[in-house]
Amino acid sequence: MVIVKDGKLELLTDKNSTLVLVDYQPAMFAGVASGDKALIRAAATCAAKAAAILDIPVVLSAIGPQRNGEFIADITRLFPGKEVYARAVPSFDAFEDDPTYTAFKKTGRKKVVVSGLWTSMCFAYTALHAIRDGYEVYGLMDAAGDSTHDAHKYGIKRMLQAGVIPITVESLVSEWMHDWGNPKSGELVKEVYSKYGAQIGLGMP
Repeated sequence: MVIVKDGKLELLTDKNSTLVLVDYQPAMFAGVASGDKALIRAAATCAAKAAAILDIPVVLSAIGPQRNGEFIADITRLFPGKEVYARAVPSFDAFEDDPTYTAFKKTGRKKVVVSGLWTSMCFAYTALHAIRDGYEVYGLMDAAGDSTHDAHKYGIKRMLQAGVIPITVESLVSEWMHDWGNPKSGELVKEVYSKYGAQIGLGMP
């Protein structure tokens, strides 16, 4: 469901969206074979950095940290004191865990950017849960990975068919920032754009 305001498409901003990251843990990364693990990790970290810089709410969820390891420090160190919700229920859907879903709903925002490991499971099921409950869901696809190329590919296809809007990290950060007049643009160039992809910040005015 795409949210339209006053008859116009409403883009993502730092005031209307939340970032939800699911299961970025060592054992989950170990099972990724669909793409470059370093790039996947960088995309997730860059999205988290941008959210931290722009004060966008972030919800972090982990599955079985005793077995799968703690949520990666690249991301958790950006949010000192923020709880990583270790799901009390062993569900692939992070939003079936009440504390995780409650933390998200408390943000009061109807747009949610979701990504996680693995694409066809915890990422997809969490995104589908949000779609089912009426949220506008953006899937951060280059921050995701799965055990095989097909699992990743068809996990994305399933989400798209259900109405998840695909996005990549540079597009996401640019939409959040909106333009180079944003007072945080310099920090975003230094901490986000220069760390990932084409280094779009080299062409800033």
